[in-house]
Amino acid sequence: MSPTFCKIIQLNCSLVVSLLMLNGWGVSVKTAIAGTMEPAQRIADVAAIPATIKVPNGEQLLLKASAKGSQIYICKPKSESPEQYEWTLKAPDAVLLDEQGQDLGKHYAGPTWEAKDGSKVLGKLKSKVNAPEDDAIPWLLLEAQSHEGNGLFHQVNWVQRINTVGGKAPVQGCDKSSENRETSVNYTADYLFYKIKQ
Repeated sequence: MSPTFCKIIQLNCSLVVSLLMLNGWGVSVKTAIAGTMEPAQRIADVAAIPATIKVPNGEQLLLKASAKGSQIYICKPKSESPEQYEWTLKAPDAVLLDEQGQDLGKHYAGPTWEAKDGSKVLGKLKSKVNAPEDDAIPWLLLEAQSHEGNGLFHQVNWVQRINTVGGKAPVQGCDKSSENRETSVNYTADYLFYKIKQ
């Protein structure tokens, strides 16, 4: 690919070549691009939300945020087969960024979303759908169970997790000898927060 062509399409040559090489090595170009995009760019490119995780009628979008962090897993015996072991989700650990890429708050066990103003919302999983990318954690719909504070998150009724990249549990490394061992897997996602329409 010539420098002139890169200039015409206003892309950095080294980035284009890197993406082509990654694709040749079996890495998704979509995943690679997502890692280089600013939060506002990714959020603006929201795909059609699957019906399985759509919010009920009467809700309106309150806030869009991107998350960057990790999914923490712990090695535990399988509930149905205690002699076998698997990586089980312990908690997320991520920072939340607004559409300008500014620090908005954090996301952690619960699952809980906490704004910098101290307001919090605790969610409960209602439904999920597989992500378009095989190596990404599912897209989710969560219903608010409780709130703290009177700030940014106190009106939130529903939360959607979409546009996930990475975060899936490892397929190996969990057996009896590693019981209770923890591991972290990097991920990014977009979270959409909804309130009652007014």
